[in-house]
Amino acid sequence: MRRFLDRLYDGAGALGAFCVFLIFVLMILAGVGRQMNWHVSGLNDVVSWLCAAAAFFAMAHAFRHGDFVRVTLLLEAVPPKVRRVLDVICLLIAAVSVSYLTYWATSFTDESYEFAEMATGLVVIPIWIPQSTFVIGCWLLLIAMIDELVGVVRGEKPSYQRAIEERHAAGDFSSDV
Repeated sequence: MRRFLDRLYDGAGALGAFCVFLIFVLMILAGVGRQMNWHVSGLNDVVSWLCAAAAFFAMAHAFRHGDFVRVTLLLEAVPPKVRRVLDVICLLIAAVSVSYLTYWATSFTDESYEFAEMATGLVVIPIWIPQSTFVIGCWLLLIAMIDELVGVVRGEKPSYQRAIEERHAAGDFSSDV
């Protein structure tokens, strides 16, 4: 199961990176197209959807690899047992919050599908299609948080803490700047 989840998070991160690459390609195409008098206005809609997709697909991967902004001043100053309790409390709050977000994102997207709502920009497609990237990203983040919570409750060191310690051991302190 661990290998499957790690591959799921890595795959979602790669999908987010691919969305960023597509944004790059479309922005270059739009820039060249404007110079050539092509009609490229609809590309802005697609780029905005890809921006959202890139952010939400990459969240679970970023969370597991210690790339979320976390305030660790208190955690670094307390004994390991207290830190574990605080990690569990924080992960519980985060999991409940993301559960709430995931529920409403799923519900909202389901309503868009049910009512056949269409995008209002220049590219008119069913709006549930770009909204689904938000929902998938929320579900992946929720799974990652529950996965992390289970691990910390079992006594494991959080993956984000391990990732940061590995970077520091390699002399990489760029994430602390």
